[in-house]
Amino acid sequence: MTYRLKYDPAAEAVHEAMPPAASETLTLALADACHEPLGATEPYGENDGVVRMIVTEQAFAVLLLGNTLKTITVLQINYLG
Repeated sequence: MTYRLKYDPAAEAVHEAMPPAASETLTLALADACHEPLGATEPYGENDGVVRMIVTEQAFAVLLLGNTLKTITVLQINYLG
């Protein structure tokens, strides 16, 4: 089952402000996470299977996996540019 992606408003603003190439790379990584949340992400701190991260060459995103409702909430995005 595919997970639904949600954004914290501040994280969404950062993603929208990123240069096109960096934004596209992060978008593709997030799409992969929606299909395979644990396989496409890395643990953030303790491996609890809930708080995860995606690291690309130019960005870092912190995610919250909602396994019951099948959601991934993007809590924070840092553009490393």
